[in-house]
Amino acid sequence: MYRSRIYLSASIALSLACLAGSAAPAHAQQQGQAQQEFARTTIDLGCVVSDVDAAVKFYTQAIGFKELDGFDVPGDFATRAGLTDRQPLSIRVLVLGKNETATKLKLMQVPGSESKSSDNATIHSQLGFSYLTIYITDMDAAVARLEKAGVKIVGEGPVELPADLGAGIYLAVVRDPDGNLIELVGPKKQ
Repeated sequence: MYRSRIYLSASIALSLACLAGSAAPAHAQQQGQAQQEFARTTIDLGCVVSDVDAAVKFYTQAIGFKELDGFDVPGDFATRAGLTDRQPLSIRVLVLGKNETATKLKLMQVPGSESKSSDNATIHSQLGFSYLTIYITDMDAAVARLEKAGVKIVGEGPVELPADLGAGIYLAVVRDPDGNLIELVGPKKQ
């Protein structure tokens, strides 16, 4: 099984509204200034995969992402930006949610490249980003979607979280086609 490397691809955060004419305390002004450095409260995540069509199928059919229009990055620009070594990118964009700050997963395959597989045996097998956590509203519906897509849950999941972490909340872990770990977290409706 091939495994992919996950790259953080964008900054985050939504700027706060300024209070016109108010004299906020100094600590509130400092906090507001720091938060205004970011344009959105979510991040986009880029993931290099071994088979982009299989990855898109997994994330849309088994997990529930929706696909948006993707985009291409020419090789010369990708090199100047420090992304690739003269390799162009064709990026497929998947989204959770409908608003402009919704989480986006950017999947790409780089034909002819010698990408190294990640060791995703467990979340502590290697340093770096280890898994995605996706919060859901109905674990039973998510498990049914996974089963329909032929995806097996890792471990004994879904397992209920300890009460101090969220009474009535369950965790199920699955692997994408490249072996990346995906956590689904949410309540059971039935």
